[in-house]
Amino acid sequence: MSKPSISRFPTPEIADLPEDIRERILAVQEKSGFVPNVFLVLARRPDEFRAFFAYHDALMDKPGNLTKAEREMIVVATSNANQCQYCVVAHGAILRIRAKNPLIADQVAINYRKADITDRQKAMLDFAMKVALEAYAVGESDLTALGLHGFTEEDVWDIAAIAAFFGMSNRMANVTNMRPNDEFYMLGRT
Repeated sequence: MSKPSISRFPTPEIADLPEDIRERILAVQEKSGFVPNVFLVLARRPDEFRAFFAYHDALMDKPGNLTKAEREMIVVATSNANQCQYCVVAHGAILRIRAKNPLIADQVAINYRKADITDRQKAMLDFAMKVALEAYAVGESDLTALGLHGFTEEDVWDIAAIAAFFGMSNRMANVTNMRPNDEFYMLGRT
């Protein structure tokens, strides 16, 4: 059986990409040992690639009250709600690594309410899911509930921005039929 294509759209050759994008992809390959398919799929449109990863990095790599693992929890839970196979698998791997827990990503993806996470993290994910699925219904009571768990106004913004950004990402991954790299499935499990 032949391996499925990583996207229903053509993907460029790394050698043919603008230098800044090629350098970023090769740096990721050197660090992880492979090129995540999202880089190749989005690289077909260099300006959008740059904008996507600039916003991704601004949300996911910034210091703050949300840990990097908690940021990944938001991605995994909301990506599952959006039925995004690529993001659940890829960010599930990152979550397992950042949380140093081989079980957490599967628990969060399947049903975060039953996952072995804190009440604070469950409140965070409740809000993230509301943003992902019914942002029109977000109100002051949601912010008050998060405040009771110690989340600041900036934390609330971060949670909402991550859920919203990955909603876009999930939709593009689904439209492009982006396939998760096989390498993601085992990362952080042992």
